Amino acid sequence: MTATRGTKRRAMQPLQAVRAMRKLLANPDDTPLVFEILRALSGDSFERLFQRVMSTPDGRRILEQERSLLDELSNLERLRTLPEETLGREYARYLDDEQIDAAGLVEASERDDDSVVFLDERASVLSARMRDMHDLWHVVCGYERDMIGEGALLAFTYAQARNPGLAFIVLMAALKMWREGVRQAPKLMWEGYRRGRRATFLPAVCWEDLLAEPVEELRRRFRLDPAPSYEPRFSDAGLAVRADNS
Repeated sequence: MTATRGTKRRAMQPLQAVRAMRKLLANPDDTPLVFEILRALSGDSFERLFQRVMSTPDGRRILEQERSLLDELSNLERLRTLPEETLGREYARYLDDEQIDAAGLVEASERDDDSVVFLDERASVLSARMRDMHDLWHVVCGYERDMIGEGALLAFTYAQARNPGLAFIVLMAALKMWREGVRQAPKLMWEGYRRGRRATFLPAVCWEDLLAEPVEELRRRFRLDPAPSYEPRFSDAGLAVRADNS
């Protein structure tokens, strides 16, 4: 059964995206700019994603139940008690190592006043879940929170969600790093896209039910290739976090 339309049609805003991209290249840690670019170039891509999720039994169930992934991910005390190498335990370790919290992306995504107009509450639920899946996908895919890892994960996410804004960010980031002599970056980002194409359709997965599952088992289940080996390239802020942890 086809879902009703979930969002109001949005016009593409390429000039806004270009302006935001220039700022993002100058400051890769300004996460709200990522959301600004995605919204400027999303067009009907989120609507197509919503329809695809709603066409799957698990995806429809999750959205109709209005499942909040953020509620589960915010309970770090519980996640830290899970067995070693499980998704929840590794996710909690990832947040601790990076000195971030599950609500951080919420604040970043809400800074932009030009928000999406939802016509169906289930689409709003999906939007929140996609935002909250990002750091979980860091763990499952094995990408660090460095500039190359972020680019590769955004390429992976583009293969899954097909938002043109993701492709624009990845392309510009890969070109910038290539010019700076970081020749491994475009290759890792291209491979991220290919991994996303080969993987199971992850936006329809009920991640909160899998937090106690071993990460390696989830990688096999979702047809994810082994986590890549690469030399991370951190921004100044990322280097500062690692200096604090050392």
